[in-house]
Amino acid sequence: MILRPATFQDAALLLAWRNDPETRAASHNTSELMKDEHLAWLKNTLNDASKKLFIAEENGLPVGTVRADREDGIHELSWTVAPNERGHGIGKEMLLMMIRELAEPVRAEIKVWNKAAIRMAEHAGMKYEREENGVLHYVKWES
Repeated sequence: MILRPATFQDAALLLAWRNDPETRAASHNTSELMKDEHLAWLKNTLNDASKKLFIAEENGLPVGTVRADREDGIHELSWTVAPNERGHGIGKEMLLMMIRELAEPVRAEIKVWNKAAIRMAEHAGMKYEREENGVLHYVKWES
């Protein structure tokens, strides 16, 4: 598996993954995104030095995406495994690679019911910190 920087050419793929029902349910914003809204977000993300957006590829095929938004010296991580690739350990590997890439403290917010994401965070060495309004907060201070 490799992590490559996302580009604007990934817009359609990222939008399809983002609008997948399982992905939407796990997101803070559960509504379906429209193309124009997504393109504006992607353009801003790609042009913002405090954000890193990667596509995970296996054998040259995209299998997921992971993003890090840096604020106050810590990166908030979010990730999505391609719907047809879920359940194969891709998320765990992708998340570990991203944490190694950043080599700085990371955090993640995961809905309490999202057992797969909880397992991924814990596998990557992230520790449970607290729960607020049905969202679990995980952190890892050292890479």
